[in-house]
Amino acid sequence: MLRIRSRAIGGLAIAAASITALAACSSSGTSSSGAAGTPVTGGTATFAEIPATTPNYIFPFTSSAYISVSNTDLFQYLLYRPLYWFGTGNQPTLNTSLSLANYPTFSNGNKTVTITLKHYMWSNGQPVTAQNVLFWLNMEQAVGNLDYGAFTGFPNTEVSSMKAVSPTTLVLTLDKAYNPTWIVYNDLSQITPMPEAWDVTASGPSHCSTTVSDCAAVYKYLDAQSKNLSGYVSSPLWSIVDGPWKLTVFNADGNVTMVPNKSYSGPVKPHLSQFQELPFTTDAAEYNVLRAPSSASKIDVGYIPTEDLPAKPANAAVGSNPLPGYMLAPWYSWGISYSTMNLQSTVSDHAAIFKQVYFRQALQYLMNQKAVIEGPLKGYASYTVGPVASQPVTPWLSPQLKTGDQFPFNPGKAKSLLTSHGWSVAPGGTTTCANASLCGAGISQGTPLSFTFIYASGSAWIESEMAQLQSNTAAVGIRLNLKPEPFNEVVAGYSGNCVVAKIPCNWDMADWGLGWSFYPDVSPTGETLFKCGAIANSSGYCTPANDAMIDQTLTSGNLSYMYAWENYLATQVPLIWQPNAPYQVTEVADNLHGVLPQEPTLNITPENWYYVK
Repeated sequence: MLRIRSRAIGGLAIAAASITALAACSSSGTSSSGAAGTPVTGGTATFAEIPATTPNYIFPFTSSAYISVSNTDLFQYLLYRPLYWFGTGNQPTLNTSLSLANYPTFSNGNKTVTITLKHYMWSNGQPVTAQNVLFWLNMEQAVGNLDYGAFTGFPNTEVSSMKAVSPTTLVLTLDKAYNPTWIVYNDLSQITPMPEAWDVTASGPSHCSTTVSDCAAVYKYLDAQSKNLSGYVSSPLWSIVDGPWKLTVFNADGNVTMVPNKSYSGPVKPHLSQFQELPFTTDAAEYNVLRAPSSASKIDVGYIPTEDLPAKPANAAVGSNPLPGYMLAPWYSWGISYSTMNLQSTVSDHAAIFKQVYFRQALQYLMNQKAVIEGPLKGYASYTVGPVASQPVTPWLSPQLKTGDQFPFNPGKAKSLLTSHGWSVAPGGTTTCANASLCGAGISQGTPLSFTFIYASGSAWIESEMAQLQSNTAAVGIRLNLKPEPFNEVVAGYSGNCVVAKIPCNWDMADWGLGWSFYPDVSPTGETLFKCGAIANSSGYCTPANDAMIDQTLTSGNLSYMYAWENYLATQVPLIWQPNAPYQVTEVADNLHGVLPQEPTLNITPENWYYVK
């Protein structure tokens, strides 16, 4: 049940976890890709899909097999609005003006949460109600741990009662007091209200919105209907929307056309007459259309492949743009990037080696993030400095980590860490343990530092990074035996906690491209990635101190707890921090406004887009 979301740079799919002022922040969501202009009504705007990331699941209670940017942020949310919208300009904060509900009221010592819905309508004429929210919550309670891709344990682990006290008001009673920001940003952020018309099975109407025991059968039916791609447009289920768009064309190859939902109740009504998502089989095919649009084929919002990007100057937001008529804008996601070391590996005594903090720190000193960013990523990336993203800069990031890479490339320090802990370093050869009493518990004398490193094939920058890391580690006698595998196989076999997920633990190290997107669990508090036994804890890292520090962030809004935890975990190196590449480097047609800034939650709002003459 991982939220490794599809991401890409250069069109290659790769994988892709007290701020009261932020929580209350709001925006109309309007923006511009150039100078302000008067919106022109009408027109068809086109958006290029990344190859191999076409939407293929419409039901917004998305299962683990289908959760991806292409299904949620770029498709479902245009039709079915989440209860709370996150993304305010270039910040991953709550946008109250685009949310279906007002910011919740917390009372009874933060143990009672009252949610009041705004006036929104479904396209079948029914209002969006508190019961529609309970429909989602009941389904999550019934099947979330088995089927919902973003499962976090909510509401089962935190909510003792849920009740719709009026058509527009829902009251949740929590089992104890929690940090209100965490409840909003990591629990309520998961919810997408569902219309009563969906409360059906193949046999007819059901009662999942009021009876949890009915939900498994309803989920089974809706999940099956969502896999019938050819029936999306004609479906009496999926045609009921509360978002700004309605689906008119959907093909299995990824061709998608939407038109404005005339019943949309939100603050920004579409200016366009149509919005289209266009599939491409390769980066080259997409880039050819960008470079030479025709009357039959054009792209208004596309991307430029990495290999075609001029290098970006170090202190510039963007480099020169090779395409006239377009604006260049890197699209950075709210997340962190990493490779994983398997602290639960069953290979020899490799788990015992990975459990040594000094060894993990030595590896981190050999990961040259600066060279990767300036080299294969052409300057378009940010440093991963710990468990909280460094870009965009938010109040969640500790002052200490704002200083940048905590482990800048330093082979000398890596060698010193190894020699001081009993290893006989053999540059260009294989380093072995010479003093077992210093190497660490479970490590025998003579043990070699030689590991298999599996990585997702097909991404040029990851392949370059892996080759560079292999060379860097060889200089201190750590042998990395690189093994490329298809992305889907890497994610399926190595991206989760192998013990918890009950998959084989007979592997050492893995990298599926990028690590984690903090959406829809927006607050980077770490419970899904770093707590003992968390299914997304791919390294199996586990310490009581870390768990206790994370728990403090869940119950208190005092940012000092957040800073203390992330400063601690950054130096623990539970994962190998690596550069966080942008989702894509976007090209926006000069005459299309409202596209920028791009939201770090990777949502799009084409209802804001408009042409100017």
